[in-house]
Amino acid sequence: MARRGLTGIVLVGGASSRFGSPKALARLGEETLAERAWRIVGLACDERIAVGKAADELPLPFPLLDDGAEVRAPLTGIVAGLRAASNDVSVVVPVDVPELSPELLWALADACADAAVTQTGPLPAAFDKGVLPVLERRLAAGELAVRGALDELEVRVVEADPDQLANINTPGDLRRLAEGSRRRLTPPTQGWV
Repeated sequence: MARRGLTGIVLVGGASSRFGSPKALARLGEETLAERAWRIVGLACDERIAVGKAADELPLPFPLLDDGAEVRAPLTGIVAGLRAASNDVSVVVPVDVPELSPELLWALADACADAAVTQTGPLPAAFDKGVLPVLERRLAAGELAVRGALDELEVRVVEADPDQLANINTPGDLRRLAEGSRRRLTPPTQGWV
């Protein structure tokens, strides 16, 4: 059940240079990575915002908020999403981490001081809307690394199952994740009679 007072920000942009095509449109099972992130965020949050580049013209089945920036960096999406969020705390989910659970997103939100990250950081993460001035200043200065921004914030770390943090950077990563998911869902075929 979606938690009231929590915004989910799905980052659908990215150059996808190592992947070779937009990761948001890559399929894992019956859904694209973007659809999967949108669904998981919807299970966890009462408000969802997808952020990316309108100029990419991705055929998404949900509305996209243009980040309004010339550069491609997760920080631009985080800033745009936090500006649009109606809640004080937002969880930020990139589409290339498809094994996240609503429970992990809630744990990040509950742990959030200025921000909360998993042990692998910097994303997924939770951010308090009050950090916007710090993030906006860094963005305006061209300091685009989310990890660098976290150095200026009070950040708590949430230990997460490493399987939930599997990151898709290449088509091979996606194939391995899909094969692993099928193995987890397929019952063992022992020779019991």
